[in-house]
Parts: sequence; C-alpha cells; structure tokens
Amino acid sequence: MFDEMYDGAKSRKEYKIIEDWVAREGIEALLTKRDEAESLFRRIGITFAVYGEGGDPDRLIPFDMIPRVFGPAEWDKIERGSIQRADALNAFLRDIYSDREIIRAGKVPEAMILNNEAYEPVVQGYTPPLGIYSHVVGVDLVRVSEDELYVLEDNCRTPSGVSYVLQNREVMSRMFPELFQSNMIRPVDGYGDMLAEAMQAAAPPMCEGEPTLALLTPGHFNSAYFEHSFLADQMGIELVEGGDLFVKDNRVYMRTTQGPERVDVLYRRIDDAFLDPKAFRPDSMLGVPGIIDAMKAGGVTIVNAPGAGVADDKAIYTYVPDMIRFYLGEEPILPNVPTWRCAEDEDYKYVMAHLPELVVKEVHGSGGYGMLIGPAATKEEIETYAKRMEADPDGFIAQPTLALSTAPVLTEHGLAPRHVDLRPFVISGKTTRLIPSGLTRVAMREGSLVVNSSQGGGVKDTWVLNAEVN
Repeated sequence: MFDEMYDGAKSRKEYKIIEDWVAREGIEALLTKRDEAESLFRRIGITFAVYGEGGDPDRLIPFDMIPRVFGPAEWDKIERGSIQRADALNAFLRDIYSDREIIRAGKVPEAMILNNEAYEPVVQGYTPPLGIYSHVVGVDLVRVSEDELYVLEDNCRTPSGVSYVLQNREVMSRMFPELFQSNMIRPVDGYGDMLAEAMQAAAPPMCEGEPTLALLTPGHFNSAYFEHSFLADQMGIELVEGGDLFVKDNRVYMRTTQGPERVDVLYRRIDDAFLDPKAFRPDSMLGVPGIIDAMKAGGVTIVNAPGAGVADDKAIYTYVPDMIRFYLGEEPILPNVPTWRCAEDEDYKYVMAHLPELVVKEVHGSGGYGMLIGPAATKEEIETYAKRMEADPDGFIAQPTLALSTAPVLTEHGLAPRHVDLRPFVISGKTTRLIPSGLTRVAMREGSLVVNSSQGGGVKDTWVLNAEVN
C-alpha cells in the first residue's frame, strides 16, 4: 500500500517539513502537546455525539498531531476534480427535477430516481436560485498510489465535518506557530465568508435588499450540534431551531425579543423528512410548517435544497462519470471506485460469488454502518449479510477492497502508518470553489479501514503547500 510520508526509508519531499519538525520536537514532547490539544478540545466543546452505545454520548474525536500534506500539483487535481463533480451533480439535480433529459437519453434509469427514497416529488418543478440544489458538497476521496485518487462517495444532503477542518488548524497554529510563520501552508480561515457569500447569492425572488441568513439545527442533542453553532458563529448569523421560526404569507420569520424578523436564506442541518410536517413527516417537531410552500413560492431559499440527497445515493454514484460527460462534455478528473450494482443480475451474481473479497454497502447507508468488509469478516458474518442481500438486491452495491494509502499518526512508540481518506468541501454559489484543505479522517486502530468518527476514527490537520518542495 502507498505510504504518503515515506518512499522506502526516505520521506517524500512534501513531508520534509514534518520529518524535520518531529525530529526537532521529539515524540515525548508531541505526546504532551497531544494531551494539551485534547484538553483544549474538551474545554471548547468540540465533541461528536454517538447514541445507542451507553455511557456519555458526547465524546472527543481523536485528534492526531501529525498533519497530512499535499503539494500544489496534488491539490490542483483534487480541487479541479471536486469542483467538476459538484457542478455535474448540481446539473443532474436541476435536470431530474425538471426536464429529465438524462433519463430520456438513456443514461440513468428512471426507476432508479423515482423509486429512490431520497427523491422528493414535492420538489418537482422547483428550480432554486442560480439552479443550485446542493450548495455544500462533500466529496470523499481515497488514495491508492502517488498518482491515483478515487471518489468513494458523494455527500449532497448535509455533509458534516468542516468545523473539524477549521478547529484542527486553529489548534495546530496555536500550539506550533513556528510551523506557519514561513507562509508555506495555505490558510483555511475563509470558509465562513465563502459559505456566507454563497448563501447571499442564493437570495430568493421575494427578497428585497440584503438577505437575512440563518442556520437551522435540530438542537443540542444532534450529533453535529457543535458544528452547527460553530458555523453560525463563523458566519455571524443566527442559530435557530424549528420552534424559533414560522411562515406567514409564504415568508419565513424568526421570533426575536424585538418582534418577528424575516429569514431569506436558511442553511438547514435537518433531514428532509423532518423539515416540514405539512410536506413530509406530520409528526416532526423539528421543522417549520409551511416552509416548503414558502420555498416554492420564492419566499425563502433552503441550503441544501430538499431532494438533493438523491444525488448521493450509492447506486446513483455509479452514474456520476456519465453525468460529467453528459452535462459538462468533459472526462472525469477523479474516477469512481469500480462498483457492482446488485440491482443488475450479472453484477449481483458476481458479488454473491465473491463476498469474501469485496466491500459491500447499503445504497442508502451512511456513517460506515451496514457495511460488509469481506476480507475482515467471518464466515458467519458473510452468510448473514448474504441473506440480507438476497432479500433486497437493489439495496446494495459492492466495490473491491482497495489498498488505501496510509499517513503517519503519533503513537506512544513513535510514528505509525494508519489508513486515511479525505473529504474536501465544495461550495457552489456564483462560482464553485473550496478552501485549500479538507477533512482527513484516519482509522486509529492498526489495520482498520473504517475511518468514520462514529466508529472510532480520528482526524488530523490537512495542509496544502504554497509551492512545490525541491
């Protein structure tokens, strides 16, 4: 497998700054700093909630002190490929909720969209400002060699994790300011402004003057509540819950001590099903009654738009390269992982015959749950999973077990390789762009391929260098 820091016994040039820093600081000093960082995270309240496992659900995401480093050329490919992908996904969403040209062209089966649980018929015929449904897209990438990157999945609904990108950098720059004095590392502190600008550009037709922005959270019991409050603070906008809002004459208002105040653009971090009890689940206490009618009437813009989740379904994912060719007339810069769709007979037969070799995922799964990692599974686990697949073949896709790249993490005994992935966050407004960094998730357990925070994965700062290192 590809080691991102070491080429044999020698460190790769991008990591020379890390090698020199570790030698200068020493492992013991870095371990002490790691403990300080964890205490700082705890004081600030940077936690991730995991429910259903007993004990205190609020826990720290393990923070690794050793940054991951990309050179300018490496990052240029990631940036161009991620932007290309976000543009194609938004073109796809505009199309399927209007003319459905890609279906008529025979590129994507109609049933895969109409039968998709993330497809929202109530959105059909609605086109949001600028034609953007997914204003924030998280593109999950894995690396297998120096030049090979693959897209593992897309996140078009409410991708989370950017707060850790920004806080990881804040902690590293506070503890080791000397690493950033040379201006070799590109800054990441513009994310809040970038997102706010995209939201302002998405002002609805009925908005007059400067749009008022707000962030809608399910509340402090949500696993990502820290991120919700952090981003609202970064953008200087109100953090609201469903009970703080009401709809009148197709406009959305928030209750304040000085009376109702109009909200024009709402960054929602609530799932579609709970967003509006009149349009979706009638028992929802988290959403705002009538907000979908207000959206369709042009009284408010919801970021990301309801129904955007159909674009990050794991079966739809397999068609994204075709979307790029169909809508953009370009070849994909970042390829998909080869994928078998179990909804297709031949693919299903192949997958069932090779389960011990493959990674199988639920089409609508997330958080690393509901997966089968064939090479790491027991015979009994494979047999149990196969029965689930037999009952619903359409609900699964399968991929080869990739040799994910490793990056060094700090352990009690020095640096050790652990598997990593990367999630850049693409923001679409008047332009499509991203900050020069991303969420690097790391499998903290030796040999593990599961990087998800909900299952023990950690995070680390992600650096993009300003110039190539000789």
